[in-house]
Amino acid sequence: MVAAFGVTAFATGVGPRPGGAVWDVLYDVVVYHVPWVAAAAACWLTARRAPREALAWRALATTLTVGAVGNVARIIETGSAGTTPSAVGDTCVAVAYASLYVALFVLIRARVTRFLPSMWLDGVVGALGTTAVGTGFLLGPYMTDAANVSVLQLAWPAADVLLLALVVGVGAIVGVHLDRTLLLAGASVALFCVADVALFALSAAGRYSDGGPLELIWLAGVLCAAIAAQRTTGDPQPRDADQGVRITWRLVALPLAGTLAALVVLAAGYGDDLPDSAGWLAVGCVLAALARTAVTFSEVRSFTVVRQEARTDELTGLPNRRALLERARAVVAGASTASPAALLLLDLDGFKEVNDSLGHGAGDQLLCQVGPRLAPALRPGEVLARLGGDEFAVLLPDVDLDAAAERAGIVHDLLRQPFEVDGIRLHVGVSIGVSTAPVPADDVQELLRCADVAMYAAKTERTGVHVYVPDPNSGSGERLRTMEELRTALVSDQLDVHLQPQVAMDDGRVVGVEALLRWHHPERGLLSPAHVLPAAEQAGLLRPLTDTVLERSLDAVAQWWDEHRVPVSVNLSAANVADIDLPGKVAAKLARRGLPAAALTLELVEDTLMADPERGRCVLGELRRLGVRTSIDDYGTGYSSLAYLRRLPADELKLDRSLTADVDVDERAAAIVRHTVALAHDLGLSLVAEGVEDVATARRLAALGCDVAQGYAVARPMPVEDLLHWLSAERSGLLRSV
Repeated sequence: MVAAFGVTAFATGVGPRPGGAVWDVLYDVVVYHVPWVAAAAACWLTARRAPREALAWRALATTLTVGAVGNVARIIETGSAGTTPSAVGDTCVAVAYASLYVALFVLIRARVTRFLPSMWLDGVVGALGTTAVGTGFLLGPYMTDAANVSVLQLAWPAADVLLLALVVGVGAIVGVHLDRTLLLAGASVALFCVADVALFALSAAGRYSDGGPLELIWLAGVLCAAIAAQRTTGDPQPRDADQGVRITWRLVALPLAGTLAALVVLAAGYGDDLPDSAGWLAVGCVLAALARTAVTFSEVRSFTVVRQEARTDELTGLPNRRALLERARAVVAGASTASPAALLLLDLDGFKEVNDSLGHGAGDQLLCQVGPRLAPALRPGEVLARLGGDEFAVLLPDVDLDAAAERAGIVHDLLRQPFEVDGIRLHVGVSIGVSTAPVPADDVQELLRCADVAMYAAKTERTGVHVYVPDPNSGSGERLRTMEELRTALVSDQLDVHLQPQVAMDDGRVVGVEALLRWHHPERGLLSPAHVLPAAEQAGLLRPLTDTVLERSLDAVAQWWDEHRVPVSVNLSAANVADIDLPGKVAAKLARRGLPAAALTLELVEDTLMADPERGRCVLGELRRLGVRTSIDDYGTGYSSLAYLRRLPADELKLDRSLTADVDVDERAAAIVRHTVALAHDLGLSLVAEGVEDVATARRLAALGCDVAQGYAVARPMPVEDLLHWLSAERSGLLRSV
């Protein structure tokens, strides 16, 4: 603001002005130097706002300050601000030049974190081209014997030419872009150089006079510096030299201009009209430009290789997820109801068993055969990509839903054929989800989501191929959202347990409660495990979910243990059973609440046990040594391996409700229960009957020898507070009459 006011005030005195020494001092010393001082102050203050550029702004402030001091000293010593020799003035000019070099270097260093060879060559080309033009056309006429100009007089304009060359070189390195700070700072330095060279030329011709229009060029440079300082609000964002190959016009404009300038100098100097130094500088510029061309070709070739590698799966050589997404965006953008597109999402079934049985090397060989196997089924323009692991995708442009389903069937049949791996014929299955655009998916992410939902349905239903069709009643579209919401629920106290009592068949006393997960969803209300467990399994959250249920259950049992010695049963997932640290964790949780091991029973299903029998038996054995009871849940629905049951360290069996539901009317079901009870008792296990919904069923199960009943005939699952009232009221007499 002050600098602009000073420039305006000085401009009013350019040309005819009132005479006298007072007016000369007012304009040439006071008014003229107000913008210099104001701009220097602005640069110094900017150094505080931009720590990484602080040295540059202080150097620029130094340039403006000593420049003003030099001008005043020259006027005082010689009575002129021109090129008349002055000891103080020449010293100040030397300091100003050095400060400008520092400012330019720091400004570019703050913007470029690392310099490529091409960037250095761009700067060399721009600087040499500018120096060749300056030496040939600006300084050349004064470098001859007839010019009668001393070497000392040529020193400052030569320094100006080098400084201007540095400005062009800096611009060539960072490219032509809208960095306002660097643009204004460069313009400021360029205006200083132009004014200095013009001053030299006018002084050599004897035509310079103080207070003329030439001073406005210096002031314009000062004003640019002040504006640059004012507009700088903080440190710039550094640009990484590796962000891309430097081949756009913005990056080659100045080097190209420098090369053309060098060619002009060579052409003009053909008849020895220019100094030899200008010609050699021009030759150096052309050679640097040739080297820059060679580097450009090398960079383009390297960039092409890197770009290809970044879009290619390293193992299979197929396009990767990034390549698929790029192609899918273009395909989906051009899809219409008349010309739809489709995506097949493939997930190999049984691939984990290949890795576990034959090793990861065999698994990699199998994955490498997927591409060649499916290549004959692909048409031009279609893309087969590996998304990761054993998941692949096929993008089908211009394919409708029916055709996509047909193509999915072909792909399914091809992958069902045996693979040859290390001399072994392997059969693996595949689950394929099919989705289309623009209906129902109108963008790439939605297309992938729909295909993922369909693929999960194909895997769950074991259909091989499933086509995504929006169905508001199916709820499949909510699965991904439920998974993400469950992650939030685990850390936001939305999960709780309801407890269902278990009573002894002989006297109706309460012998335990089972903890059942409940999710207090903020929008969908109270959700049962049927809504939670599938999403938790798909998201890999079963272990933290079970840990949460265990914590809530132990908190609950701690509330009644002193008055009612009723243990709580908690279901374990396969991930928990495989955790060899589980016994130690359980012991720590019990100790934290002051509970004995008898307060807890851990339940696990047969399928979970059979996933890793040896580790499961080891973990259960450690739990029993702690005194924690263990129970086999849903007995009769899984493997029901009697050989494994013989070695299993368990305390009780829980008969699944599918075996107990019709026991009072189905003699075959009654026979199974009778013999299962005998087996459990012979093995020293107690037997809990689930799904006891009425008195008739309870009486029949008691007659068959079952020890404990659990079901609606006893009580429904209830919150902890309700269970406390239920225990105090001893309302378990329903089965006392059995």
